Amino acid sequence: MHGSESCSGGAFEEPRMVVRKFLARPQHEGAGAVVRRSIGRFELRYFDPFLVLDEFSVTAPAGFPDHPHRGFETVTYMLQGAVTHEDFEGHKGTIGPGDLQWMTAGRGIVHSEMPAAQGTQKGLQLWINLSSKHKMIEPRYQEILSKDIAEATEGGIKVRVIAGEALGIKSPIYTRTPTMYLDFTLKSGAHLQQPIPVSWNAFVYVLEGEGVFGSSKSQPVTAHHILLLGSGNGLEAWNKSSKLLRFILVGGEPLGEPLVQFGPFVMNTQEEIDQTVDDFENFTNGFEKARHWRSGAAIGLEF
Repeated sequence: MHGSESCSGGAFEEPRMVVRKFLARPQHEGAGAVVRRSIGRFELRYFDPFLVLDEFSVTAPAGFPDHPHRGFETVTYMLQGAVTHEDFEGHKGTIGPGDLQWMTAGRGIVHSEMPAAQGTQKGLQLWINLSSKHKMIEPRYQEILSKDIAEATEGGIKVRVIAGEALGIKSPIYTRTPTMYLDFTLKSGAHLQQPIPVSWNAFVYVLEGEGVFGSSKSQPVTAHHILLLGSGNGLEAWNKSSKLLRFILVGGEPLGEPLVQFGPFVMNTQEEIDQTVDDFENFTNGFEKARHWRSGAAIGLEF
């Protein structure tokens, strides 16, 4: 796909239409943090392969103190401010504005995510399910600083390619579950045409401004709305307003596997969940280092 094909020329043979839309309302999560959860709430428990999408807002001392994960990936993309990350393997660092952390929890991670600065820190966290054959792999991180995220600009459209490809540029991120994650900003009057693999599930989440998606005749959609896209081979979007429009377009290949979730543990069967809880409580099978570990943030806050 080349840039000229992605934002100009004729319409797709089968453009994807918006089939569901709803507003992500604020709710409390972690220790005093506020999230707008669009995937992973009662209206939309799972959008294969996506488990959770949170737009989070956190101000110290609130945050996400020590907690485990198994069986999926977490993708943290900071919009404002920074969070400090620390895990039981000794991996630690700061995710700053515009930075990306793609964490594969695999067989097990215990970590904390806490504000790294004064004021309010804002970002997005996406949970991507792993197939049964990848759920128990060793944990790994892929981290990209904001200045190193692939960007392109064309025809009033700017894209930051978190994962996948757009406007002829590719992200270096390896996605074990095939995924695209694109951060688009459209100037007033801009028109986007972005291909999406036909077999994938895809959604839009609006961050700023208002946009028209799917059909040029559809009603404009404002910030904090998620739009689930129907079948087709691409998305068309328009900015018919006078202000900037910013949204993410995320797509992924459905796994089509059974799902059993217990909080931060996501497996295929109840037996595997029971085993995971047992592993975590007994510090075995990937959780050994949790026995004697607490994050610096937890020690400081006396969690």
